[in-house]
Amino acid sequence: MNTNAAHGARERLVVIGGDAAGMSAASQARRMKGPDELEIVAFERGHFTSYSACGIPYWVGGDVDDRDRLIARTPEEHRARDIDVRLRTEVTEIDVDRGRVRARDLESGAEVWTSYDKLVIATGARPVRPDLPGIDAPGVHGVQTLDDGQALLDTLARTGGRRAVVVGAGYIGVEMAEALINRGYEVTVVNRGREPMATLDPDMGRLVREAMTGLGITMVDDAEVTALPTGADGRVRAVATADAEYPADVVVLGIGVRPENALARDAGLPLGDHGGLLTDRSLRVRGRENVWAGGDCVEVLDLVSGQLRHIPLGTHANKHGQIIGTNAGGGYATFPGVVGTAVSKVCDLEIARTGLREKDARRVGLRFEAVTIESTSRAGYYPNAAPMTVKMLAELGTGRLLGVQIVGREGAGKRVDIAAVALTAGMTVHQVAALDLGYAPPFSPVWDPVQVAARKAATKISASR
Repeated sequence: MNTNAAHGARERLVVIGGDAAGMSAASQARRMKGPDELEIVAFERGHFTSYSACGIPYWVGGDVDDRDRLIARTPEEHRARDIDVRLRTEVTEIDVDRGRVRARDLESGAEVWTSYDKLVIATGARPVRPDLPGIDAPGVHGVQTLDDGQALLDTLARTGGRRAVVVGAGYIGVEMAEALINRGYEVTVVNRGREPMATLDPDMGRLVREAMTGLGITMVDDAEVTALPTGADGRVRAVATADAEYPADVVVLGIGVRPENALARDAGLPLGDHGGLLTDRSLRVRGRENVWAGGDCVEVLDLVSGQLRHIPLGTHANKHGQIIGTNAGGGYATFPGVVGTAVSKVCDLEIARTGLREKDARRVGLRFEAVTIESTSRAGYYPNAAPMTVKMLAELGTGRLLGVQIVGREGAGKRVDIAAVALTAGMTVHQVAALDLGYAPPFSPVWDPVQVAARKAATKISASR
């Protein structure tokens, strides 16, 4: 253990990872303690800090015209606040017993040990890359960081073809498919599930598939990728399944991500069933007084199911960083958990969910009613009222709200926030139906669509008693 503090010198906080959780933690710790009390060293293996990974598909697709617009705070800005940011430096080992990390300069190859009094692990997540023939061929891209996005754009600029295959139809897969359509590519999405967006129930995912095919995207469902065949030049030329081969000049992996926790595993730190680090409510790694972890590398408490989940979202990562920085800086803060809220889009179709899907509820042994309603974003007679579908799950007996999924046009997606607040508060569908929400014809029908679904669910719950 480093003994700087014991000898009256300033403490040293080491941060592994220079994006949302890591740099939010570093910045908050700096607000708590000045440079004379706390030295902060942050290691980042990429070229950038504090950027919006969620914005990468929109940059690739051309909606965001400049990469730098995705950067919230540059390394130079962090350094100006006395945070020692070391780019292109990868931490290769954590020695928790001696309180130090080993880091390698990716340009020179030089390695150095750096001691710490306090450690923050914010290593993020990595795109899933199945062990398939051709998976590492040129032209195959996972997209998780700005460096990944730049590499994909470089490939798009170099390739002479216009055929793209996206493997997987989760959030990243769907968003990247639209981005490539916007770039003028012929896009095929190969999906192992029955419908895209496995974060939705299949009946709601079907609405997403209809929107994707309407954009000209070719959907291949219930298909398992077996190989990525390459050409004579070694570059990827297709995506193969058991039944067919789909030509490709570029392949994007949208299969999902896993916690990047090789360092933590090798250091003997506790991991959960989903591979994420286990922490207490203050985001301190279990069993380690001076080590915190946050962002996409941790598991979090699902407030609806009561179980731990891995939910890699920037909103959580930034909150984690604030809490970790407060605690590492000598204050006290806790993270209560999540309800699993997410929102996305395909063209003008908005897709949102929060809480549990049907299979989630069954897995934890909950008995429930599910209802689906059709409504509009505005009063039906008001110009440009757009249709939306709302699905709601409620617990039998108690009427407790369990989950909501929304698919619709303008004004649909952010309505999920009503449900997210209700889930966090543990409200019943009867209480949701009685909420005093804002109404005027340009904004909503007199009964908001979420409340229409809540009324229907409440009626079914009452009838089942």
